Amino acid sequence: MAEKFTAQQISEAVTQFTRPINFMLSVARLEQLPEDTYDEVAFAGRSNVGKSSLINALFNQKKLAKTSSTPGRTQQLNFFNFDDKLYLVDLPGYGYAEAPEKLVKQWQAILKTYLRGRPNLRRVFVLIDSRRGIKKEDAEIMKMLDEAAVSYQIILTKADKVSVTELDKTLAATATEIEKHAAALPDIIATSSENKIGLDLVKAEICSFIF
Repeated sequence: MAEKFTAQQISEAVTQFTRPINFMLSVARLEQLPEDTYDEVAFAGRSNVGKSSLINALFNQKKLAKTSSTPGRTQQLNFFNFDDKLYLVDLPGYGYAEAPEKLVKQWQAILKTYLRGRPNLRRVFVLIDSRRGIKKEDAEIMKMLDEAAVSYQIILTKADKVSVTELDKTLAATATEIEKHAAALPDIIATSSENKIGLDLVKAEICSFIF
């Protein structure tokens, strides 16, 4: 299979990620959403899958997105302005979260409404833990994105935590599963925020909406 991006495209994407990115705002209610000035990409995943860690690793920063060992810390939609060219959104984790049930339902309702109706949302990166594969909650989000016709791409996180054989099994199982989903893109990226695995490919995917 031919490579999706050329070496030059990847190099340009890596350079682009040295450009400024700034936190804009946290959104707890839909009326707080910013104007759809730029195209938008969002990061979704189960609580503690490593969304914030991935965003920090992409931009080589430690505190751009807040990280925590406590699942469910991200309880709002966190918007970042990437060089006045693109919005990046760190979405609330779905699934388990250490928070009152009423609050969990509230922010997950906002998440689902956002994913269904944001006109400038170009892609959702659905993050899956390499050690666990696609779980029930992931499949539910994927089905919702299919129904909303929102393009999404699977990123496997924490690839450094499993053996090559185990990672290959997860990749194969994920590829089989996404064949059932109309809005899922076929390219799966295995990443590690700690070891910088796969980050350049994620950068290239994001920059495909800029160049």
